[in-house]
Amino acid sequence: MILSDRGIQARLSAGTITVCPRPNSSALQPASLELSLSWVDDDGQTAVGGEDFLALPPNGFRLAHTVETVTLPDSIAAQLTGKSSLGRLGLMVHCIAGYIDPGFDGQIVLELKNLSSHWIVLKAGQRVAQLVFHLLDQPVERLYGHPELGSHYQHQYGDRVSHLTGYPDVDS
Repeated sequence: MILSDRGIQARLSAGTITVCPRPNSSALQPASLELSLSWVDDDGQTAVGGEDFLALPPNGFRLAHTVETVTLPDSIAAQLTGKSSLGRLGLMVHCIAGYIDPGFDGQIVLELKNLSSHWIVLKAGQRVAQLVFHLLDQPVERLYGHPELGSHYQHQYGDRVSHLTGYPDVDS
């Protein structure tokens, strides 16, 4: 079952789902919650708002992350998706890794891909993605981050690159 705006709001109010900083009501959509863009620049500074801009060239790819830190309970998973207004410009916010497991805690890494033939300019703090929350039929046995699962991105902050070196026979 996908949570409605009422279900999301109830779980945010109860602290079952936590999002920090706390989203204002305009971020809550009928069946999703909008998330904002941030990134780490070449000098190691995090862009979270103001006049920082990210220009993505045609066919360009860049890791970024959400301003928000999200924590999910043992009975809710989430799916990251883009906003239609940016998708119509040719922006993908995740190429493949858009699933967030129950128990995840951290900022969500965005895999920004410009599929268009023109530059796309994004502003720090701009809402670029949405989370759709899925209620599970029962709580999971092992949360994301459990030692037996080998969860690599629990408590991630910033634009964390893949733990893989690019050689599947070396890293699994």
